[in-house]
Amino acid sequence: MNCPYCGSTEIRKNGWRRGKQNHICTNCDRQFIDIYSPPKGYSDEKKIECLKAYVNGAGFRAIERQTGIHHTTIINWVKQIGEKLPEAPPTDKIPSVGELDELETFVPVKKNKIWIWTALDHFNRGILAWVVGDHSAETFKPLWNIVSLWGCYFYVTDGWPVYASFINPGDHIISKTYMTRVEGENTRLRHYLARLHRKTLCYSKSVDMLKLSIKLLLHSLKYGEIPVFS
Repeated sequence: MNCPYCGSTEIRKNGWRRGKQNHICTNCDRQFIDIYSPPKGYSDEKKIECLKAYVNGAGFRAIERQTGIHHTTIINWVKQIGEKLPEAPPTDKIPSVGELDELETFVPVKKNKIWIWTALDHFNRGILAWVVGDHSAETFKPLWNIVSLWGCYFYVTDGWPVYASFINPGDHIISKTYMTRVEGENTRLRHYLARLHRKTLCYSKSVDMLKLSIKLLLHSLKYGEIPVFS
């Protein structure tokens, strides 16, 4: 046996530590045990399994019941990954027709309503930009700052008065008929995140956690994978 610190073979036994044989090196006086416990923690495969379940409609406690991994651990994984992801997956296509809509939810009680404002390309799948907040122009303005750079020929909305204060009347189409793309994307948000289901015991306790969950879901929907950062 060699000392793991100095490599010396001058080793002698020195009692027991937590049920395991303890040794001491007579050369450097460092102590060690000959059998160390494997490192604690979960593998990337286990993290991916839990997070895939999360972005496929399962709540944290449901995943805990299924895997035995505590729900706070899974919450921490969502936070760790979500904080490193962009607001939405990047795209190299500039929309010629944009669609805008709002999805209503609450945090953390039903009387505290908030909205997820989404923007996307009328002709291509995937949410390109979004914001979370109340139903006012103040919340919508940061989203419009992004969307206006697209320079779309038209913007399709449901006619909520806030839109009219930002969009030129000649570029504004108010029609539910032409909003199937954005309504479909909002339906996917509700379908894949348990916290957005219409009738559920799951709900968001914080706006930050809602945002991180959306970022993780959008990445998963576009790339079909769960990123794991070291």
